[in-house]
Order: sequence, then C-alpha cells, then structure tokens
Amino acid sequence: MMSHHPILIVGGGLAGLFTALKLAPKPVTVLAAAPIGQGASSAWAQGGIAAALSEGDSPEKHTDDTVKAGAGIVERDVVLGMAREARGCVDDLLAYGVPFDKDLEGHLVQSREAAHSERRIVRVKGDTAGKAIMEALVAHVRRTPSITVLEGKVADELILRDGQVVGVVAHAAGDPRETHVFTANAVVLATGGAGSLYALTTNPPEAKGTGIALAARAGAVIADPEFVQFHPTAIAVGRDPAPLATEALRGDGAILVNGQGERFMRAIHPDAELAPRDVVSRSIVSQMEKTRHPNVYLDMSHLDPAMVRARFPGMAAICAEFGLDITRDPIPVRPGAHYMIGGVTVDLAGRTTLDGLWAAGEVTSSGLHGANRLASNSLLEGLVYGKHAGAGASAAAAKVPDSFKVLPLENLANEINEPLDISDIRNSLKSLMWRACGVRRDAERLQEASEDIDRWCRYVLPRQFNDPKGWELQNMLEVARLMIRAALTREETRGVHVRTDFPATDDAHWQRHIEFQRDNQRIKT
Repeated sequence: MMSHHPILIVGGGLAGLFTALKLAPKPVTVLAAAPIGQGASSAWAQGGIAAALSEGDSPEKHTDDTVKAGAGIVERDVVLGMAREARGCVDDLLAYGVPFDKDLEGHLVQSREAAHSERRIVRVKGDTAGKAIMEALVAHVRRTPSITVLEGKVADELILRDGQVVGVVAHAAGDPRETHVFTANAVVLATGGAGSLYALTTNPPEAKGTGIALAARAGAVIADPEFVQFHPTAIAVGRDPAPLATEALRGDGAILVNGQGERFMRAIHPDAELAPRDVVSRSIVSQMEKTRHPNVYLDMSHLDPAMVRARFPGMAAICAEFGLDITRDPIPVRPGAHYMIGGVTVDLAGRTTLDGLWAAGEVTSSGLHGANRLASNSLLEGLVYGKHAGAGASAAAAKVPDSFKVLPLENLANEINEPLDISDIRNSLKSLMWRACGVRRDAERLQEASEDIDRWCRYVLPRQFNDPKGWELQNMLEVARLMIRAALTREETRGVHVRTDFPATDDAHWQRHIEFQRDNQRIKT
C-alpha cells in the first residue's frame, strides 16, 4: 500500500502530537506504532515541566542551572531560547486543559527538583504531569480535523531519493506482512529514546532507539550516544519496566539510606539528596557495593503522613501494590536507564543533517542537555522542538509540489537461513549494556562489549527477518554499537558518563561532542 502526505510525523508521544497540534489547520499525518499516547515515555513523566514563571526566577537563571548540569558541553543559546519559550508552552497546555496544580488564588504551584536553584517545576497533583499532558493532547488531536492519525503502523526505514528523505516504509503492528509506503514532502521524527536497551529501565518497552537507528542508516549525524541518564530511584521490586520514585519525593524531604539504614548523601554533596542525578546514581551504586546490598532505600517516615499521602497519591498507590506504605516503609530503589541524552543531531529549527528530515524530543541531540539532563527539561524540550520542527517542516513542505510517485524500492536478498534465537540475543544485549555501559564504565568492559556487539551485528544485520522482533533487534544492535563506541572513545568522566579508569573531567581534550555518520566516527569541537 502506498500513499502521499504533505507532512508525516513519526511518533505518537508528546513531541509528535504537539507538533501536529501546532501545525493545525495545515494537514498533517501522525504515524504511530500504538494508539497515540500509549507506549510514550512522556506519559510516564512524573515531575512536570521546568518553567521560570515565579517572581525572582528568570529564563537566564533556568539557563544557568541547565548549563551547570550539562557539564561543559551545553549550547547556551539553545537553552536560553528554550527557557524563554517555556511560559508560552505552559500557556498552550493550560489552553488544552492540562490540570496543573494551582493555589487558592489561581496561581500555578511550582516545586523544586535536583540541581534547580528555584522552585520552577509546573506539576500536576499526584505527580502525574506526563499522563495528564498526554491525555489532553490526545483528546485535542482526535478532534482536530486537519490531523490524520494512522495507528498500528511501525516505521521500518526512511526512504531516500537523491539524498533527501521523502517518506517512510512501515508495517502493520498486527500483521508484519502488511507493508505500507508513506511518501511525504517532509518527515518529522519523534520516536522517543532507547531505555529498553538496558536490563533495568524506567522506560516503556517501546523505547528501543528505533528513530536513532532509522536516521543513522539513512546517513544522519548521530551525536553523543554515550550520554545516557540513569534515574537514581527506580523502584526495585522486580517489575520490568521499573516503577519510578519521582524526584519530587526528595524535593519534599525524602532521604536516601543504605542497606544498613545510614543516610549517605549529606557526606557526598552539599545538596544531599537533591544533588544532580548523576551524582546520586553513582553514590547509590557505591553504597550497594559497599554494603553488598541489592539496593538502597527512600525514607519518608520522618515526614507528616497526611502531607505525604495528599502530595503523592500516585506514588502511594504504586508502592501499595507491593505491600509498602510510603509514610512508614522504606522504598527499595536503585538506578535505572531513564533518558537518552544523545541522538539525532538537530539545529535550533529542529532540522537534522538530512534534507527533508526534522526531529523533536528524546530522539534528538539538540545541544540542550550536554552531558547531563537537568530534571524536568525533557517535556519542555519536546514541546519547544515539536513547535520548531513542525514550523520548519511545514515551510519546507510548502515548497515541494504535492505529488504521488511510485518509488523504486530495493530489497536485496540474502541467503542466510540458519535459525537464530532472537530472544536470547536480545536479553544478552540488554544485560551486556547494563554491565558495560551502565552507571560506571571502563575500557576493558567496553572493549569486550564492543567485540560482542560487532559479532552479533555480523550475523544479525545482514538477515532478512519476517518477524518484527528481528527488525527490532537489528535496530537495537545498531544503536548499542554506537553507544558503546562513543563510550569507549570518551576517555574522561563527564556528567552522566563515568569512566572509572578516567575519573577526571578533561576539558583540554574532551569538552566537545562525539559524532557518527554512517558508522564513521568524528570528534566535533
């Protein structure tokens, strides 16, 4: 099946849906692997959106905090532009009906999270900001006539013609034999992150790095794939994905104690539990090794129980499923893969390095996060870059005559027919990524991992699978290979990237980005 669309958005999460809404009433098509809003990491976001709205705060302060957290490789002009657009994005969401918390006088209530110098997190009661935002966006998308939503369509490849992206090949989620070719004047990639490459993650299962793999194969530049943020407080109860203990718990007074009941963050950082996430994650791993305990604990037993239950009803409900009373019982937590900081390189307008392709959200490397994402900047990035990418794609699409042409597509045959245990390789890959490219890394484990992944790639990538799980594995291997190679190259510790064999930050040699294009590595100053 083949069809033509002026603007094609790949992804039904926050960035994709906001892009579509900001383009209305221009016609746009959203391609989503699942019903829109489902499988989107944004829907799982708890804290909220960072926005400098209160007296005494400013976009400049927000920028300073973001630059500091980004450990020396943040693009300041990118951050300042985003911070200045935050108020408008919050106003848009209010207009869509997002029920942000307000005080008795109708003013937005804002909380503080780690590494923020001010209380600037616009939140929703029960720390359900992501869910509330996604519900509002989905409702508006479904009643916007100019937006066509095609659900159950999984993107497999970007279509190139003369070096320009001109569409997407996809299959039906329910029937991999059903192939669709969607041509377009412009394509916006909004496919999310890659947390599911790890054995322990807070991401939905759909976060497999698909968009990064698609863009990399097409020849787009991929930047800084070694930078993966680990959330320090994934709840360690054996669920996959792991439930997330929101950072707002620590913002409102929860403390971290090790397996021996000792509070440890005060001796490590002046902000204690509100230290940057990378500092907290590293400290937790050290405590786990020191005490030979599988996790540490979040403790709120010293706080007013009524306040805790009123402030965190969602968290209370999650913990209650496992027999935990958050007002009394310590919550077992440990770091989990949470946010892909690197990704497809985009400029201020959301343009990738390929003509015809824009991108927004977690799939991108925009220069905003640097080496470490500041809490609650992610939803804001998806909104701001969704708007920018949509505007850029729309302007470019308007210059291309709408036409429907049958494109010559190649599908080169191969003769590899030996059986392959896809599930075994996939599980092995996830475990390997956790061991070698997790919170702490070193050259020996990274080199061994690189060799293992290269070996898998040699006999997995050339195959033609009839099973979508095989296609997913190919994408996961391509992204994991880039992540491992970049982590091995960066011989320093910076932000979320921790090399135990290079524990210092080396600005003289590594205050720069690592980029890949068609698997060729380059260092960008």
